[in-house]
Amino acid sequence: MFGEKKISLVIPAHNEERLIGPTLESVPETIDRIYVIDDASQDSTCEVVGRHAERDPRVVLLRHEVNKGVGAAIITGYLQSSADDFDIAVVVGGDNQMPLEVVEDLIEPVACGEVDYTKGNRFLMPQVGLDGMPWTRFLGNALISISTKMASGFYKIYDVVDGYTAISKRAIDMIDWGKAWKGYGYPMDFLVRLNAYGLRVKDVPRRAIYLEGERQSQIKGVDYALRVTPMLVRGFFWRLLSKYLIRDFHPLFFFYLFGLILLPVGVLYGGFLIFQQFTGEGVTGPRSVVCALMIIMGIQFLLFAMLYDMQESE
Repeated sequence: MFGEKKISLVIPAHNEERLIGPTLESVPETIDRIYVIDDASQDSTCEVVGRHAERDPRVVLLRHEVNKGVGAAIITGYLQSSADDFDIAVVVGGDNQMPLEVVEDLIEPVACGEVDYTKGNRFLMPQVGLDGMPWTRFLGNALISISTKMASGFYKIYDVVDGYTAISKRAIDMIDWGKAWKGYGYPMDFLVRLNAYGLRVKDVPRRAIYLEGERQSQIKGVDYALRVTPMLVRGFFWRLLSKYLIRDFHPLFFFYLFGLILLPVGVLYGGFLIFQQFTGEGVTGPRSVVCALMIIMGIQFLLFAMLYDMQESE
């Protein structure tokens, strides 16, 4: 228990026979129920979890007969946690990469009603959180975070790929998880959906753990980028339609719309004018002015839209 709140822990696991044991052994007494969702592992993950369940009655094993993805495993845990009437569900990976000694830091803002969702942020503790993080992962994290800020509307949230989170039962019950992203990239999609439903999110500092000699991340860089980018684009447009046109109305919808039309059209038209200039046809002053106006207005519309979006999401 955390105060009067019942707390569950959701652990997605796929082929984690080496690290799921240490993860379960580090779970503090604050946690009332531990859901391990085995996503069709082909190793002895289930057997390891079963042995721990015999010693710790809090451990419950849920199994997917076919591999559905880490996002789907977490959603399974969320729905079970809500069905069992737990107030808050915390998520950690089964790879022993998330320090459970700071779990109360994530729980507290949700328990006191300050926010609906908290997430770890390794970059708020630069002296500790970035030690051992490969520079390729740091760069990829930064680029994806920038894209996610615009897609989700949470411009002050960072380290968006961090899956160390806590969510309220209220938030679980509000969101239509059937349409959520089921594979890697789920943290960004979840942020998009949380914003669309008007739910509050907060970053919580936490250190990162990288165990030497262990393959903890199962993400493949190229495949990850190819899958996540289209998802973020779709999520961006879905959020605008859902939040600012269908559920409510806000002029920023049209700011985004005009900006996303005028800027690319202006750039394409500018390229056409440059081509004409090089081919000797020449470019008139009025056509150049029209091109410049489209680009300038497109940028202004986008900046105003992002500003209003940021204010709405605070």
